[in-house]
Amino acid sequence: MKLERFKAAASSLASNKLSSQGQSRRAFMKTISVAGAGLAIGVQSLPALADSAAAEVATAAAEFAPNAFVRIGTDSSVTVMIKHLEMGQGTYTGLCTLVAEELDADWEQVFPETAPADASRYNNLLFGTIQGTGGSSSIANSFVQLRQAGAAARAMLVEAAAQKWQVAVDEVTVAKGTVSHSSGKSASFGELAAAAAELPVPATDSLTLKDPADYKLIGTKVTRKDVGKTDGSAIFTQDIQLPNMLVASVAHPPRFGAKAASVDDSAALAVEGVEKIVSFSNGVAVLAKDFWTAKKARDALKITWDENTGSRADSAKLTQEYIELSKSPANVATSVGDAAKAIEGSDKTLEAVYEFPYLAHAPMEPMNCVVHVSDHGVEVWNGEQFQTIDKMAVAQVTGVEPQKVKINTLLAGGSFGRRANPVSDYIVEAAEIALAVKGTPVKMVWTREDDTRGGYYRPQYVHRISAGLDSDGNVQGWQQRIVGSSIAAGTAFEAFMVKDGVDSTSVEGASNLPYSLPNLQVELNTSAPGVPVLWWRSVGHSHTAFSTEAFIDELAEAAGEDPVAYRAARLDKHPRHLAVLNMAAEKANWGSELPEGWGRGIAVHESFNSFVAEVAEVSVQGDQFKVERVVCVVDCGVAVNPDVIKAQMEGGIGYGLSAALSSEITLVDGEVQQSNFHDYQVLRINQMPKVEVHIMPSSEAPTGVGEPGVPPIAPAVANAIANATGKRLRKLPLKLA
Repeated sequence: MKLERFKAAASSLASNKLSSQGQSRRAFMKTISVAGAGLAIGVQSLPALADSAAAEVATAAAEFAPNAFVRIGTDSSVTVMIKHLEMGQGTYTGLCTLVAEELDADWEQVFPETAPADASRYNNLLFGTIQGTGGSSSIANSFVQLRQAGAAARAMLVEAAAQKWQVAVDEVTVAKGTVSHSSGKSASFGELAAAAAELPVPATDSLTLKDPADYKLIGTKVTRKDVGKTDGSAIFTQDIQLPNMLVASVAHPPRFGAKAASVDDSAALAVEGVEKIVSFSNGVAVLAKDFWTAKKARDALKITWDENTGSRADSAKLTQEYIELSKSPANVATSVGDAAKAIEGSDKTLEAVYEFPYLAHAPMEPMNCVVHVSDHGVEVWNGEQFQTIDKMAVAQVTGVEPQKVKINTLLAGGSFGRRANPVSDYIVEAAEIALAVKGTPVKMVWTREDDTRGGYYRPQYVHRISAGLDSDGNVQGWQQRIVGSSIAAGTAFEAFMVKDGVDSTSVEGASNLPYSLPNLQVELNTSAPGVPVLWWRSVGHSHTAFSTEAFIDELAEAAGEDPVAYRAARLDKHPRHLAVLNMAAEKANWGSELPEGWGRGIAVHESFNSFVAEVAEVSVQGDQFKVERVVCVVDCGVAVNPDVIKAQMEGGIGYGLSAALSSEITLVDGEVQQSNFHDYQVLRINQMPKVEVHIMPSSEAPTGVGEPGVPPIAPAVANAIANATGKRLRKLPLKLA
């Protein structure tokens, strides 16, 4: 998505819904307090708490409530408050690294703790006044903020030591969690915490952050801080057990938008252990003491659905409809020169139509949520990706004030965008069910089938691209028409993310092509078939990268030029694209001989301000192919945690290969045909190719790595297949027969 539009939308949403909290600008350092003998430091560099709220924070700090980014205990433990969701992408490790680097802490003494849902202190600086995780922004928005937090804590510890030892501040050093002086005196963080807490907080402009040459942790491999996943100590939503808690299993309508007309629950109530049947806005829930009982009873429900308002979307029919729509002019996203005229006057013209199916997010942890509605408010336990938005949604559905909604952010077993829903679908569902049994905690658990059929997919799209070449193979004009559903339509983000009929998430990656093209026209025709859609890992780039990078390969072939050289000649104004392209070609030994039946393809794409080039090598036998090797080069600015970056590139490649090779959601007369991993195929371990990741050295500010590995892989594979077979595949998932 376009970050500036997301930020504007988020800021507007927050100002509309959080105005009662009294937003105002504050100084960088927000709160310091003595809690026993501990030091607590909070950092704020965007809209902060109002005066009354600030007083509440000071009180909370005195009560040891987590209200800051850095806390140092008498045992010298350094707790880093993590404002972003850890869903496998390495957030705990990355954010702890930033603090520990400037604090000069020993890595083993640093521990992550999830921050409370409080946008006034823990907002995503790139989103505005919204607390949330998305757009591969966790490190990017925290890079300076958390380093400053660590630097401030270090400065105060050093000052405390200098005063204690009666020496000059510049004579005190810090290394691996120990504060020292040349006289031989030394102290741990814990020994200095109480004294440091009595000192004034240094002003932001007085802090000197480290020169990159002095980094000890940034740029190195460190052990991850989410290791509880390997020994069972990590807590996910499914692990939550509360006194008297009921488990809810839900029955959703077979078609999106349908409603329950009547419910015969006699058989369900006859199942031993069933406590209650609850009808809610999107279906019927069975509550029991355990999941299996609730599931058995749910399956015994006899529901008559009113499908008059249900979607009758049909994937095959939509494809044909979209193909026809792509032949006609639509809303203009980008216009440079006169593409149509340039194409008409070209020596050679090419046209290609690319088809993309609906895609489910398919995280390993299906949607689930624990909600407890009481007379005192609402408490939520969830792998929270959009704390601010979900808090407002829960408040609205339960009829309480937002400040009476407490959200506990837990680890999440993947998300890929699914948990960052502008309408908070599954969380609202859990809140509705819990409201019906007020006073009793409810854990709502979706099965894999519920998750696969639950909607909020990556939209189905069709792209039509036309181009004209002169006699030398130069592109004279490029016209691209995209047809698909809007993610932002009908949400709080629509006013800012949809301009002149163009949803920025539908055209990103196509409307800002890096290639030097004298005439360019990108258009969008938005459909509304009634299928709930949502951003999916890499959002619009998940389809625009395929169409543009597959087509540029076709143009290179038509011009009789090497695909790398053809791209390089047209990236003269984009040096970072060019650099990763050239390095990927070099590392993959581009142009070298391959075994018989093999092919090699390349793609380069920018998303979330990161630049990624990938070379894929495939082997082909008959109508089957296998991805054998992938060479990936990423430029994401300063590499805070190289090992995490490599893992994210590898994971993104695997995730993108699922869509390239097998994943698709199809609908027939409004009903989703897939239900589980047997028919919604994702990449198996034996299909994972050998992957080499190379990180481009850079002094630029860090950018995202959670998503940018996804977009280039499918076009690289398609281009490799074309190199091996001469056949251009323009429909995902890729099939030779």
